[in-house]
Amino acid sequence: MSTRTMHINGHDFAVSKAEKELFPGDHVSKGDMLDHYRAVADAMIPHLAERPLTLRRFPDGIGEDGFFQKHASDYFPDWIRSVEMPQAGDGTVNYVVCEDEATLVYLANQATVEFHIWLSTLDKPDHPDRLVIDIDPPDGTEVATLRDVARRIRDRYTALGLTPFVQATGGRGFHVVAPLDRSADFDFVRGFATDLADGLVADDPDLLTTAQRKQRRGDRIFLDCNRNGYGQTFIAPYSLRARPGAPVATPLDWDELGRATPGGRDTASISRRLARKRDPWADIDDHAASATAARERLLALGD
Repeated sequence: MSTRTMHINGHDFAVSKAEKELFPGDHVSKGDMLDHYRAVADAMIPHLAERPLTLRRFPDGIGEDGFFQKHASDYFPDWIRSVEMPQAGDGTVNYVVCEDEATLVYLANQATVEFHIWLSTLDKPDHPDRLVIDIDPPDGTEVATLRDVARRIRDRYTALGLTPFVQATGGRGFHVVAPLDRSADFDFVRGFATDLADGLVADDPDLLTTAQRKQRRGDRIFLDCNRNGYGQTFIAPYSLRARPGAPVATPLDWDELGRATPGGRDTASISRRLARKRDPWADIDDHAASATAARERLLALGD
């Protein structure tokens, strides 16, 4: 297979096996994937910058087992930034940080299909600047139901003084995200997110659940708050997903939700979208709010 050299941001690196189909059912090659990450780099990198990354790599394509990688590889060139971060339990992990197009494309050349980001940044790792509720449906759930649940979460965030943002995950559901001002730590935010989700479940217990064990969920939609913990991650905006169709995690405006599906964008349509439309999450940090104040409002609603 051929090798060619790519030159980005003053860095040279060899692109190998560009013609290898990483999505064999869709005939999407590694070269196609590199083109995708070049096309979305300007919109995607602000969501990656200053955050530890977990890479999900598929050297043999998505039809074979991939693996999650936290540690930066020893063979990564010295211009790839990495940062030692404490583990939740013990020890440290040397995470990759991506802040430019060259790093993004280099990592994609390592067959990184998915980029997963922390909910906090390097300078204040114990204090999240994102709150995420992941809508995780059982098989067969109507997309109209998922949209309705996303709007319920949106309305609850808004009532509590949080600004809601929505992302089609490229997988099974939607993420509803609120930017935080980093005044509260992960333990507080996770407890608050769980209380918020439990309140939504109490309003509709036949449809929604926060039960951790799958066998206890039945056919209900799981409101997953588990990502709101130190070192946990969620899929980065504009990341590909290792699923048939090569779907892309896509931030949405709320008025687009009525036409959106969880996996509704592919590499071609996301490029067209970004050519005509600004990233709906571009100003997300301008809306950062206090989780403490939001929890006080939540408690007041319960009185």
